[in-house]
Amino acid sequence: MSVEHIEALVVGAGQGGIAMSEHLSRIGVSHVVLERDRIAERWRSARWDSLVANGPAWHDRFPGAEFAGDPEGFPGKDEVADYFVDYAARINAPVRCGVEVTQVQRKPEGPGFVVQTSAGVIEARYVIAATGPFQRPLMPQMVPQETGVLQIHSASYRNPGQLPPGAVLVVGCGSSGAQIADELMQSGRKVYLSVGPHGRPPRSYRGRDFVWWLGVLNKWDLESPPTTDHVTIAVSGANGGKTVDFRRFAEGGMTLVGRTQDYAGGALHFAPDLAANLARGDADYLGLLDQADAWAARNGVDLPLEPQARVIGPDPDCVTNPILSLDLQEAGITSIIWATGYGFDFGWLTVDAFDAEGRPSHQRGVSSEPGVYFLGLPWQARRGSAFIWGVWHDAKHIADHIDKLRTYLAYAPEVTNQAVRSIA
Repeated sequence: MSVEHIEALVVGAGQGGIAMSEHLSRIGVSHVVLERDRIAERWRSARWDSLVANGPAWHDRFPGAEFAGDPEGFPGKDEVADYFVDYAARINAPVRCGVEVTQVQRKPEGPGFVVQTSAGVIEARYVIAATGPFQRPLMPQMVPQETGVLQIHSASYRNPGQLPPGAVLVVGCGSSGAQIADELMQSGRKVYLSVGPHGRPPRSYRGRDFVWWLGVLNKWDLESPPTTDHVTIAVSGANGGKTVDFRRFAEGGMTLVGRTQDYAGGALHFAPDLAANLARGDADYLGLLDQADAWAARNGVDLPLEPQARVIGPDPDCVTNPILSLDLQEAGITSIIWATGYGFDFGWLTVDAFDAEGRPSHQRGVSSEPGVYFLGLPWQARRGSAFIWGVWHDAKHIADHIDKLRTYLAYAPEVTNQAVRSIA
C-alpha cells in the first residue's frame, strides 16, 4: 500500500481544524484536515435541537467573517455548522470528510509521524490534534439500569419529546444543564435540577453583553482559572439571551436540589450544599457587576444604570427546606439527564505528549512531544481558548511556532573561506 506524505496533518474539522487550516495555508505549509464525519459534526448531531451559541454573533466568530443576520443574536447550532462549512470553502481548506484517524505514532527512524487512517497511511512532519474538548461524555454509573429509568448524557438529549412521560432529573447546572432543565420545564415537565458549585455571570448588564464586559475587563486573557477547583459556568443565549437565575426556575415550578452524591434503596441522595452553591453563584454574579461599575466610572463611560440587576430574589422553599433524599419512583422520575461534562479521548495519539493522569502535556498547545500540537482545549492559552474566536488565535500561535521551527530546521550556515583554511 502506498504511503502519502504531507508536511502537516490536522485531526478534526471543527472550529479548531478549520482555523488551523487557514493559518497553515498562510505560512505555506502543505497539509490535510481529516474529519471522520462532516465538518463541524458535533454542532449538528451532538447537541440538542434548540441549542444556540452562548455568545452573540458579533463576538463568537472568526475575525475574517461575520454571521448572517442580527449581530446581537445568538446563532443556532446548524447556523454555526453552516458557518464553518462556508468558511472552509472560502479558504479552500483541504478537508477530507469520512476519514478516521486510528493511530498516530512517531516514525521509528527520522523525524515525523506515521498516521494510520481508515483511508490508508500518511506520514506527516507535524500533527495537530484539533478534536476539541467535547470528546468523551462523562456519565456516572450511579443509578442501576434495573430501575427502568431512562438515563442519557446531555450529548444525547435532543428535545422533550424523546423522553418518556414523567418527571425528569437534570444533574449539572452549567450552561447545558440549565438550558435543558429550563426547556423541559417550559414544555410542561416536572423537573428536578441538581445544582453544584457554579459561576453565574449576567447575560448582559448596563446595555452590554457579558462577553463585552469580559473583554474590557481583560478577563478573556486570563491565563489560568482563578481557582484550582473546576467550577461550571451557567450562561445562556436561549430565547434571545437571558441571565440564568435558579431562583426564577424554582418560582416557575422547578425543584432545586444540591449536588448529587449517591444512590441507595431506590433513592438518590444530595449534599446539603444547595444554599451555599446558590450563594457562591450570586457572589460571582454581583462581583462582575461591581467590576463593571468600577470600570465604567474609572473610564468615564456613560452607560445606563441598572440597579434592578442587583436584586436577588428570596430563597424558595426548596432552598430553605432542601430535599436530601429523593425516591425516584415516588417522585415519578422516569428520566435522568446527566449534564456532567466530558473527558478527553486521545487513545489514537500514541506519543509521549501526556502527563501521568493522561492529560495533554503542553504549553499554549505546543506539546511535550516535538511536532505534536493540541488545539481547542479549555484554557489552552487563556480563558477564551475554547471559544470560536479564541481557537482562531490559538491556531495562529501554533502555526507561527511551526513556521519558526521550519526556519531553524532549514538553516544551513555557509562554509566561509576562513573556515575552510582552518579545517585544512
